[in-house]
Order: sequence, then structure tokens, then C-alpha cells
Amino acid sequence: MEHCFDNLYAQSVNGQNFYDLMNIICSNENIRLAYRNIKRNTGSKTAGVNKLTIDDIRPLSVEEVIDKVQKMLQSYQPQVVRRVLIPKANGKTRPLGIPTIWDRILQQCILQVLEPICEAKFYKHSYGFRPNRSTHHAKARVESLINLSGLYHCVDVDIKGFFDNVNHSKLLKQIWSFGIKDKALLSIISKLLKAENEGEGVPTKGTPQGGILSPLLSNIVLNELDWWVSDQWETMKTNHQYKHNGSKTQALKRSNLKESYIVRYADDFKVLCRTRSQAIKMNYAIKDFLHTRLQLEVSEEKSKVVNLKKNSSEFLGFTFRAVRKGKTRKGFVAHSSMSKKAKENAKIKIKESIKAIHKKPCTETVWHFNTVVMGIQNYYAAATHITNNLNELNFYLRRTLYNRLKDVRKKAEVKDMTNTLQKRFKGYEPQYYKIQDMVFVPIYAQRHKTNLCFSQTICNYTTEGREKIHHNLKAIQKNVLNHVMTNFIRNRTIEYNDNRISKFIAQYGKCAVTGVELGLSDWHCHHRKPYYISKDDRFSNLIVLYEPVHRLVHLKDPLKIEAILKELKLENKQKEKVNDLRKQCNLQAI
Repeated sequence: MEHCFDNLYAQSVNGQNFYDLMNIICSNENIRLAYRNIKRNTGSKTAGVNKLTIDDIRPLSVEEVIDKVQKMLQSYQPQVVRRVLIPKANGKTRPLGIPTIWDRILQQCILQVLEPICEAKFYKHSYGFRPNRSTHHAKARVESLINLSGLYHCVDVDIKGFFDNVNHSKLLKQIWSFGIKDKALLSIISKLLKAENEGEGVPTKGTPQGGILSPLLSNIVLNELDWWVSDQWETMKTNHQYKHNGSKTQALKRSNLKESYIVRYADDFKVLCRTRSQAIKMNYAIKDFLHTRLQLEVSEEKSKVVNLKKNSSEFLGFTFRAVRKGKTRKGFVAHSSMSKKAKENAKIKIKESIKAIHKKPCTETVWHFNTVVMGIQNYYAAATHITNNLNELNFYLRRTLYNRLKDVRKKAEVKDMTNTLQKRFKGYEPQYYKIQDMVFVPIYAQRHKTNLCFSQTICNYTTEGREKIHHNLKAIQKNVLNHVMTNFIRNRTIEYNDNRISKFIAQYGKCAVTGVELGLSDWHCHHRKPYYISKDDRFSNLIVLYEPVHRLVHLKDPLKIEAILKELKLENKQKEKVNDLRKQCNLQAI
């Protein structure tokens, strides 16, 4: 689908309109790609109201899946959305709407086609729910505006229940303004928005949190805000054509315009301004824009203007302040640390994992503790004051660790850890402890990692943009890879056909035994545990082999085996691999 998506992106950049997107959405390749993307998602194991998950679709053939989705798209009626309340750390709950697995595959088909069109129209400094972008990119952008541009006045605006209050008719108009003018598609999106919620009836506003399309739709809604703020200053069209952006900025500074820059992650955004008066004006203007243009309400008590030289501002679990660079040097630099709420959440998570170890002291519970701690370390390593924050956490939790685990844990040494963990915690010399063979990772051991701004040339829908993302596929010839993807094996499950492609790519198009580079048709995909016994099409049970090697794995006739061995001239290690595969097929070793 790469070529097709590239074309959609290029047409969208050129401002073209789209009238027949349903043909692409219904195409066989798009539906197969949707299955491939959905099954990677951990949410695919969650059942909707009909109790079906991805496991119920795995055994179906490729033709059955394609036929089912195409029929759904012809006369679409969404099924009831399952309602689940997810507990939040502050004791409140977040409502999630979980569509049925077939509805999710259908939404994924639509998402894949809409995303390249929308990516071309989105503002470059919105980072939420977009490919290749993360919270750390948004954080880096805020810091660069403080450090390099010297913007110390921040407008904090909090939208009340954004996902529950999106206006449906306004959203459909915004999709139309993106050039998406396929009425059959807009009708399906309208039906998706109005899908009945279990126990609550048909919604009149809002996008369901939990739906595959919801993140993209929420970005479409707020994209108008991004460009409106940007057009006030950063991307403002001027009558005179300036050679450099710097010259344009100097000219703009002589005007009465408000110097402002927006950084947005989903419904959470910051607007940074040059002066306090500009920030106050911007605050009122944004509230008015959200109310009149997007029909969204703002939380008055949470919305404020902050002088970063005097107070801190929260964003994505971090707090920011502008601190003087030193006694003699002029200027300010951004300092960041874990927010109060983030520290509380981290304490609760680590405490819960310690209690789990206390109840059941074993390697699994210690490993869970380690993953929780390393997850917190990895995310907040971007904070400049991470060491102080984690020391504070460590001080708070050390009594809990000692009191609950003093009878079950033993002293350990660095060599008891895996090589990866030894590298990770090199330079720290704490007293290590372990339960069985699993060592506890130290809570405080994490240095600050500088996070870089997002490179705007990275893009999934241009050749240059993709080259920056991945180089691995260069190892496989394009024509061979294309042949593998387009020629699926009929009457085999969609799971087998999809994992066969993944395994071929994972092995860089080479035989797992001989390492020989494979062509269009000289290879087979082998089940380690034979399919007639295991009925197992999972990725882990498949291996790609050169065709003569595959025959060697299954042959029983000694003369034929001898003939192939002469032809292949296998080394001892390669013979061992073949014998290991034969053993799993209950055959004698060669």
C-alpha cells in the first residue's frame, strides 16, 4: 500500500480533493494491512460486546476476512460499543468505549487511508497520536522555545472533557475542509460517531475514547486551533516576501501582533509568548476561539497565564521553569522535573508491585517490580532534575522495601544481573538484593537524557522521510519482498499468511539454516511443531527455509537425504539446526 499512501499524501500537500476513497478502503491489500496492524495492538485481545477478540479471526482464511469487511463497508451499521470505566490515580474513572473486533478492523481500514491525507494538513508542532512523534518531542519543543527563543510567558488552557464534547457536525465539516469529499465515507464516519454505547444509548456529541479512529478525529478538531495560533505570528502571510524567516520576525516585532507559539499533545497544549500582556490577550483569545469556533468549554480554575521565571507550569507529567543561567551570565534556561502528580502515581505503582512481591516472592513478581521502575526511569529521564526526583522516591520507598521484603530477599552482586542491566547501571554501586535469581533494580539509578526536537523531515509517506526511519528493509530485494506480500497462500489462515511475511522480513530474506539469500520461489515457510499436531500459526512457530533444506527436514528415505546433503554441503552447525527441526517433527536425526 506504500505507493498508494504516498500518492494520497502528495495529492493532499497539493490541496487536491478526494472523491473515491472507498475503493482504496475496500481493497484487498488495505484490509490485509488492517489485520496486520490490529493484531500488533495489545487492545486486540480485549473483547467487545459480542465477546470476540483477534483470536477468533486468526483461524479464518484471507478470503473470508476480506469478504466480511467488504460486506460490512457496503451497508455499514456499527455494533453497540462496550463501556468500560478505567480507574485513574486520583480516584476518578475514565470512560472507554470498546468497539467489537470487526468494527475495529473496519476503523483501521479507514484510518490507514485518512492518515496520509491528514498528515499533510496537520500543523508541524502537534505531537499527540501521530506517527513517529512522542511526548518527549513535545517537551523538547517547549524547552527550545524557552532556551533559544527566550519565551518565558506561558498560557495554560485546560479543555473540559474534550473527548466527550466534540461537536459531530463541526467535525464532519472539518473533515470535508481537508478535501475528503467522499460522501459514502463521511456517512460511515458519522455512523461511527453515533454508535450506541452500552447502557447509555446513542451519543449526541464526543468521540469514543477507545475507538481506533478517535485519536485522528481529535487531531482534526484541534488542527484548526493550531493553525489559528500559528497564523497570528509564526506562519503569518505578509505582503512583502522576506528572504529569511529572521528578517520576517524582525519586521513582525515592529507591529502590534502577539508573538506566540503553540505546542500541542492531543488535548493538552501550551502557548508561549514574549510578554505577559501578550500572554493575557492570547489567553482570552484562545478561550473565545474554542468556545465560538469549536464549541468547547474551558476549565476556568485550571486555565492561567504563568511567568516561568517565577512559577512552574505542568505539561505531560513534567513541570517546567525558566532558571537563571548562573550568577554572572544573562538569560534563562529551562529546568524540568517530575510533576507532583507524576511522583504520587510513581509511588503508588511501585508500592503496589512491592506488595505483590510480599504476597508471592518469586522471579515473576520481582521482574514486574523491575519493569515498573525502569518504565518510570525511561519516561522521566528527560527531566533535568530526574536524579533528585528519583532520590526522593527512593527515600520514601526504602522503608516499605525493607519492612516488607527483609525476610525474603538476599544480598546480591553486580555479576548476578544480566549483561544488559549491568551496562544500564554501570557506575552506580548500590547494595543489590535478589529473590531467587532475579535482582532488584535500584530506583534512584538514572541519569538525565537530553531529548531532541522532532526532525520535521521524518515522514511515513515520502521516500526521504522513510529513509530516516528504517534501513533494515534495504537488506531484502524490493521485488522479492513485493512478491512475498502480494502472493498469499490460499486456504491457509490470515494469521499464517501475515506471520509468513513477518518471518521472511525478520530473517532478512535468508534461510534460517544455510543463510543463503532467497529468491521469488525457492523457499518455504515451515512449522517448527507440525501444523497437523499443533494447529499453531503463530510467528514463534514459523521458520523460513531454503526449499531443499525444507525437504531435508521432512525426508525419511536415506538415499534422498544423502543426495540433498551432497548438494547442500552443510557444516556441522547447520546439520545440528536441521536435526533440531527434525526432532520437533518426531523424525530421526541425520
